[in-house]
This record gives sequence, structure tokens and C-alpha cells, in this order.
Amino acid sequence: MQTIRSLFNPKWSSDVRLEGKTAIVTGANTGIGKETAKDLAARGARVILACRDTAKGEQAASDIMREVNGAKVAVRQLDLADTKSVCLFAENIYNTEKTLDYLVNNAGVAICPYARTMDGYEMQFGVNHLGHFFLTFLLLDLLKHSAPSRVINVSSAVHAMGKIQFDDLNGDKDYHPVRAYAQSKLANVLFTRELAKRTEALGVMAFSVDPGMVNTEITRHIRRPLVDIAKIFSFLIRTPAEGASTSIYCIVTPENELLTGGFYRNCARADSCRAGEDDGTALKLWAMSCHLLGIRWR
Repeated sequence: MQTIRSLFNPKWSSDVRLEGKTAIVTGANTGIGKETAKDLAARGARVILACRDTAKGEQAASDIMREVNGAKVAVRQLDLADTKSVCLFAENIYNTEKTLDYLVNNAGVAICPYARTMDGYEMQFGVNHLGHFFLTFLLLDLLKHSAPSRVINVSSAVHAMGKIQFDDLNGDKDYHPVRAYAQSKLANVLFTRELAKRTEALGVMAFSVDPGMVNTEITRHIRRPLVDIAKIFSFLIRTPAEGASTSIYCIVTPENELLTGGFYRNCARADSCRAGEDDGTALKLWAMSCHLLGIRWR
């Protein structure tokens, strides 16, 4: 079983150091986000854990500092389901940080019952896409100031099932949790593609990543039959540390070996689905996102 598992979970490692670098990891109190933050801290980076629940964030920070000698971590409150919280978070970052080298948009919700964000958007689209879109918009000046810098958007293989429902982004007409999740993950890929075009000349690279099938808290809404099926195919399930590896890869790999705007899985360049490479849809989603958030990218 271990041999079979290794075929689906290729090993990758790097000894690149990140002293003097600053990173923000959203959803860093648990799962892939926590492992990403721990890895970056072990490389010498200052890591800001952006968490909705600061108590859990502080516990994660304590764990990382206990496991990583000399870790430099800080916790900041961020609720991606509330644009006011995103604004306050960004304001705090500008007041406390001189540079921002890496923004890892990792937090997310998955396959949940219908709910809306504080601003009235369907929860999965609102948190997974709009929240990170807005956060990146607000922090872009600091990313440009710190160039070369990078944005990593954590997507999923499920993006291949997605379609951007421009006439029903909030699922008001027909909500299905899996379909809504797939839409939000496709939005991550399309956002990355358009962002890269607009920021490449500014020294800001962008990547979307598929962490694989990872056993984390994000799966808590998955129904029992799917959990039982997952147990049968347990050799496909990755640990949070394994799930974090592609995000780390996109942070530490030399820029001349990466393609900005690209989709990555298993610590290598990969092909997204055809919809994820549709520049017209990416541009339309960008414009729609700006309209919904009431912002204008320079």
C-alpha cells in the first residue's frame, strides 16, 4: 500500500532559505495552511497567520514555535466572509509590515450548506474567490513594493467540474454545494491567470495550485457515503504537509523555472481544465468581481 501511495504522492524537497522574507498565509490555523506556515517559518521567513478564529490561530502559532526553533510567526484576525474584516486586516498589515514577499491565499470552505457572507454573497464563492480577490487587491501595493513577490492561490482538482454561472453566481436559482465549490475553485484558477497578466511587469508572479486530496477540516461537510468511499481509496489521501508541498514549491523555486499564471500540482507545472484556460471567461470574471466589490484595479 505504501508503494502505491508513493506513486500518487511524489516526494519533493528543497533547502532554500527565506530569511528576511515575509509571508501571509490565510487559514493558517489548521490543515494545509498551518503546514505551509510551519514550512516557511522553518526556512527563516516571518509568517503572518491570517485566521478567522484568533484563538485557534494563537494555538497554531504556539505549535509552530514549539516545533520550529526560532520561528517568527504572528497572528492577525481575518474573516474572508466580511469585506470590512478584510479591509481592517489589510490596514493592519500596512501599519506593521514593511514588505510582503508571499501571499498564500489558502483559506476556504467546501461543499457546505447554503449560506451567505456578511456582504450577501454565496459563502463558497464569497470566501474562496471574492474574499481572496479583494485581499490581493488591497495588498497589491505592498507586493509591488516588495517585488519580486508571489501570490499563490490554492485551488483544487475539482475546478475541472466547475462553470462560472454568471447569471446565478450566488446560487439563488439553483444551489448545489458541490457545483458551488467547483465554481469557486475554477474562479481561483481564472483569477490567477488574469492577475498574472496584470502584474508580471510589476514583478509580482501568480500561481494556482492543486494540493490533491487532503484530510483536513475542510471536508467536514462531506456526506457520510463520500467519507466511506474516501476510506477505500485512502492511498490517494494526503497529509496536510503533503498537501502544502506544491504551495511551497511555487514559493521557493527560482522564477525562471516557473510560469506565472500557471496551474501546478505535484510540485510541477500541470494543465488546468479547458475552462481554466479561457481568457475571455477570466476577464469577464475579473470585471464581475470588481463590480461586486465596488473596486477598480489600476
